[in-house]
Amino acid sequence: MRFDSGMTKSRNRSLAVALAALSLFPLTASAAAPQRGKYLLYVGTYTEEGTHSKGIYAYSFDASTGEIASLGVAAETTNPSFVAVSPNGRFVYAVNEVGTYKGPNSGGVSAFAVDRATGKLTFLNEVPSRGADPCYITVDKTGKFVLVANYTGGSVAVFPVLADGKLGEASAFVQHTGKGTNPERQEGPHAHSIDLSPDNRFAMVDDLGLDELLVYKFDGAKGSLTPNDPPFANLDAGAGPRHFALSPSGKFAYVVSEMGRTVTVFSNDAASGRLQRLQTITTLPKDFTGRNDDAEIEIHPSGMFLYASNRGHESIAVYAVDPEKGTLTLVEITPTGGKEPRSFEIDPTGKFLFAANQKSDNIVVFRIDEKTGRLTPTGKVLNVPAPVCLKFLKIK
Repeated sequence: MRFDSGMTKSRNRSLAVALAALSLFPLTASAAAPQRGKYLLYVGTYTEEGTHSKGIYAYSFDASTGEIASLGVAAETTNPSFVAVSPNGRFVYAVNEVGTYKGPNSGGVSAFAVDRATGKLTFLNEVPSRGADPCYITVDKTGKFVLVANYTGGSVAVFPVLADGKLGEASAFVQHTGKGTNPERQEGPHAHSIDLSPDNRFAMVDDLGLDELLVYKFDGAKGSLTPNDPPFANLDAGAGPRHFALSPSGKFAYVVSEMGRTVTVFSNDAASGRLQRLQTITTLPKDFTGRNDDAEIEIHPSGMFLYASNRGHESIAVYAVDPEKGTLTLVEITPTGGKEPRSFEIDPTGKFLFAANQKSDNIVVFRIDEKTGRLTPTGKVLNVPAPVCLKFLKIK
């Protein structure tokens, strides 16, 4: 199973590893998460020439001891830059971020069955993503639909999940139109992420090319998308919204903007899907003047802290969240121990943050201070070629 490797976006990656890695390194007992449980950690990567990546990689993670072990390549597939896990833990879905797949202007979406004993993934099927360079994927709360954002295509699509975990043909497709103020980066729409509200009623889409956070009504029975009223919330001109996070309460939404190098806070009316802007705050030190592209954003399971990554400054900004207002106060900006922290993931226990440094081919593990949200390196570093996305799956 292979995809046409024609790409509309070229990327050069360094193969140097910035930090030494150990194949197995238990975290100290004092740092172990209080709740027990064993997980699989899946890592989506880029497999372009020069990366030496073969596809999706897997690790085992024991939350009671903090022990992490490599399980090797879980599945060979082309440019699985973003992955998602089904709610029942039986399937993994991945976008294949290519420019052409079985025809012009489309990437692919792949479905896999999970072997919970080994972490290996068995290929089920693939479908066209309906737009070029799909870069984000999520599964709805029922596990019945997969939603995809196509970056170069500037579109979003929904695919039904069949009884055996395979994907059917698209049940919904929306082509965005328009452009932003930056002629080089915003010459047209660039859908960069799609996420669902906790009640499965709304889909939120960051479009980097339009400087909009679009809101769609999602029908969980039909797998359809219709514009909400109002259909979007604006961000600053030239901001380039990239990824989205929602507070555990559902009252507040957060958008990291790649080009604006900021996090914007919105209040969220869970009943209507209406968003109102509250605050915009930088992700960088005041004296920083170099190149930087913001990447990932995630809120801590407690709702007390928010994190955003900087590519260029090579760091993660840590914020304290006001529980009543939802607004942010900068706590610290911590180096990620690598180059181009394209993504990161907080483990399900909320004790550790795994930072994926795409261009230094490593994942650096940090301990999260439960009182302040501050990050401290554990000394654990995982060697992975061109890591892009991290997702946990609970197995015990």
